[in-house]
Amino acid sequence: MLRRLLQPVWVLLAIVFLIEAWLWDHLEPIVARIVAAIPLARFKHWLTERVDALSPAMTLLVFAVPVVPLFPLKLVGLWLLAHEYWTGAFVTIAFGKLVGVGVTAFVFDVTRAKLLEMPWFERIYALVLKIRAKAAELVDPIKRRIRELIAGNGEGWSYRTLRMIQRFRKSVHQAR
Repeated sequence: MLRRLLQPVWVLLAIVFLIEAWLWDHLEPIVARIVAAIPLARFKHWLTERVDALSPAMTLLVFAVPVVPLFPLKLVGLWLLAHEYWTGAFVTIAFGKLVGVGVTAFVFDVTRAKLLEMPWFERIYALVLKIRAKAAELVDPIKRRIRELIAGNGEGWSYRTLRMIQRFRKSVHQAR
């Protein structure tokens, strides 16, 4: 009974987790392009050399520190929310989130090998990967059902609405 009541909460948490994972996966190539476009490749090489000389524990500090400067940005976003500047709040929070995930992906790429030398970090990393797989497993039936609805059987308003969304998605992908 309790499991059935909590099912929507687990699905929501899984969706949030998968959105984070999706952002991570999709921002990593963007960060790689930015690194290639501006002189961050030299910085990445320099940082990799410095990280190689550090202990795994000190590498953890290198991994954690870049997120700290983004905290004031999030506070600004909350202040904007509190004062009902909705657009500014959304843009500020979204920008902070994207930059945070991008910077974290960049730094994690540099520090991953050293961090995985710590057994407790390796266990946490494996746990996060398991949670990600479980979240995908939990959300996959919902995604499959949505795809079935989009394909539809030609009946009802939901079919028309979902077909319109599908046509819009196709037009966006064709525009790229």
